[in-house]
Amino acid sequence: MIGKIIIGKSFKGCISYCLSPKQGQAERAEVIHYNNCYGDKNELIRQFEELREHNPKLGKPVIHVILSLAPGDKVRPGLKEAIAQECAENLGFADCQYLAISHNDTQHQHIHIIGNRVRYNGKTVSDSNNYRQIVRFCRKMEQKYNLTKVLNPRRYLSSVNQLIPREDQRKNILKRAISRALQEAKDLNSFLSLMKSSGYTVDKGRGIAFIDAQKVRTKGSEIGYSLQNIQETIERLNNRQIISPRQYRGIRI
Repeated sequence: MIGKIIIGKSFKGCISYCLSPKQGQAERAEVIHYNNCYGDKNELIRQFEELREHNPKLGKPVIHVILSLAPGDKVRPGLKEAIAQECAENLGFADCQYLAISHNDTQHQHIHIIGNRVRYNGKTVSDSNNYRQIVRFCRKMEQKYNLTKVLNPRRYLSSVNQLIPREDQRKNILKRAISRALQEAKDLNSFLSLMKSSGYTVDKGRGIAFIDAQKVRTKGSEIGYSLQNIQETIERLNNRQIISPRQYRGIRI
């Protein structure tokens, strides 16, 4: 599980983004939990804005948490709700206004939690150390619910653990996808199409990078697949499959 926290200004923008359908995806969003709020999009925006007025000096009252499960992980709706509630408790806004929304517009399951940092007494929910807290929370959920384990960002490790080489499953999955695509590709364009069908967006310029379904960007050079290396591999593998006329004359059938 990967967690992302955004501290923002606009409840209208955040709630509208999370609840409004996209073209061709009318059922992309489902509210799985209301806490001290209710109603449709417009009613929710009004309620959040009204409570915001209890602390008008707070410039960024929105806490927006995105919890993305690893590809292949599936949890039932009731468990999504439980995870959202535990997240609100962990980040200190369980007694505030918040709602949890499940999105099904990508290949991996993910949950949006929109919370009001303004408490009913006008005090503010602290955003101190939120990023460390969400990392610890994700590791806790992985263990508790037997989800795919994701590496902590290196900057959140102790100085000793930062020196230990780590097995990065995300990069291993990407390398396997690249290897499969190289075996099938006839040229660079077909390689790019094969990577797209594997769920990756390819950013190609002077170099090449791959963006997975969770929007994590990995440079090809970081995993031994620079653009030059990919092009040379495609050419080598395809040349290996071609038999020249001279070679053909020497083959006995």
